[in-house]
Amino acid sequence: MLPYNIHHVALAVEDLDEAIAGFASQYAIEPLSREVIEEQGVEEAMIAVGGSHIQLLEPLGPDTPVGKFLAAKGPGMHHIALAVADIEEALEHLKEQGARLIDEKPRIGGGGHKIAFVHPKALAGTLIELVEVDHG
Repeated sequence: MLPYNIHHVALAVEDLDEAIAGFASQYAIEPLSREVIEEQGVEEAMIAVGGSHIQLLEPLGPDTPVGKFLAAKGPGMHHIALAVADIEEALEHLKEQGARLIDEKPRIGGGGHKIAFVHPKALAGTLIELVEVDHG
């Protein structure tokens, strides 16, 4: 079940265009992709940094998970995503360890990757996303 990389660090932002412009001007990096993920209630942009990514998340509305996060905590780090080779195996391992899961089964996230979330109360008060990247 060992994660093999940090897939991305996600930042909740109020204005995606403004955040993208900030990364472009301050760090000279542009997003690799930008997409709306209706099921998660976000528009995301993925920015490559070395072997990982920064994911910028703008909520599609105030009643979405990221919208509620912004209302409660303001902009900032939303979650850390760990790349795993087999997400089903990773979820089974976490269940066996008694970790509190948000997703018992994987779903499809940005980029078409299989994803699942682990509750912040499972470890260190941090929302963890598992990401299985299809390398085929």
